[in-house]
Amino acid sequence: MRIARFSIDGNVAYGVVEGETLDIIKGIPYGDFERSGTKIPLDKVRLLSPVLPNKIVAIGRNYAEHAAELGHEVPEVPVAFFKPSTAVVGPGDPIVYPSFSSEVHHEAELAVVIGRMCREVPRERVKDVILGYTCANDVTARDVQRREAQWARAKGFDTSCPLGPWVETDLDPRDLTVMCTVNGEQRQLGRTGEMVRTVEDLIVHITEAMTLLPGDVILTGTPAGVGPLNVGDEVAVTIEGIGTLTNKVIKRG
Repeated sequence: MRIARFSIDGNVAYGVVEGETLDIIKGIPYGDFERSGTKIPLDKVRLLSPVLPNKIVAIGRNYAEHAAELGHEVPEVPVAFFKPSTAVVGPGDPIVYPSFSSEVHHEAELAVVIGRMCREVPRERVKDVILGYTCANDVTARDVQRREAQWARAKGFDTSCPLGPWVETDLDPRDLTVMCTVNGEQRQLGRTGEMVRTVEDLIVHITEAMTLLPGDVILTGTPAGVGPLNVGDEVAVTIEGIGTLTNKVIKRG
């Protein structure tokens, strides 16, 4: 099932994507919900970020080739950092090039969307706390990341976390193609099977320390091939079984 968040005539709602239509649901998509039976053509709505997370927990260097391309070893334990909720934008929304950087990179990632409040999740219960999966772009000010010990500014600036186009609830995340293109040219191509730590590993590790809430997002790391984005570029993240998230880079105006 594909669950989208959208706006139409100034109203925001959730719906189930069925081909080229949206079946509006009653309420929010956490726990049991009902379809209203009211259907809207997909091309008549504006798709928004599929969730509004309380927090985004991101994992660094979870693909060995990506760690190597940046000159790093694979860490002994997962490297976790936060992106704020204000970093989130949806499909078609602009990525605003930050004024304090001159080297912004794309990072295509599989994002896990949490479906229920959870803490200290045992491995055998991980599937129970996942709502589904979506595409993410962990946009990074690479020059700032290199010169600042903490990654808060490099990874957390406004518009640095595009998500979308929807949440796919029926998906096996263990071996999916992850691709990024810039202006139609392929930059990244990998598979989630190359991740050093699996989705199960990450959720167990993260929830040892903190409570995850419905709608929270985990970014699972990026394959090799990260590279620069410039004003005017169109960047697209495509994940097998989910779809494509497209955003354009603009100058802060």
